[in-house]
Amino acid sequence: MSGLEDLYREIILDHYKNPRNQGELPTPPAVVEQGHNPLCGDEVFVYIEMDGDTIADIKIGGQGCSISRSSASMMSTAVKGKNSEEVHELIHRFKAMMSVEEERPGHEGEADLKEFGELAALQGVVKFPVRIKCATLAWNTLNQALERVQQAG
Repeated sequence: MSGLEDLYREIILDHYKNPRNQGELPTPPAVVEQGHNPLCGDEVFVYIEMDGDTIADIKIGGQGCSISRSSASMMSTAVKGKNSEEVHELIHRFKAMMSVEEERPGHEGEADLKEFGELAALQGVVKFPVRIKCATLAWNTLNQALERVQQAG
């Protein structure tokens, strides 16, 4: 195993054992959305509190595998403080990175992966297509929460 793969494994395990932004936010003003992966039983709750068009605070909860929980933790740190346009762009780019390699339009090159920071650690999941839904569960749930905010807005 390469040093980069070891580093990525350490990042994933760290976020799994020490999830960032774990907990709940009072609703309202926060919006809560629940995501569930019936194939493996992963469940995630995403709480977002908006300040205008910006995610002022985000909390995550639920239960699931190390990939699901790590991805949710990394997602929460990546989107906090960003406006909805930036978040939608990041969701789109993350899901493109997580698509099966043959389906990926113009592979994410090494330079592109560096822009992802810690999120790049999850790119190895594409080697295990059954686990992609685990990695994208929190991202899809966040997207649904943002849609609810826009509909209510």
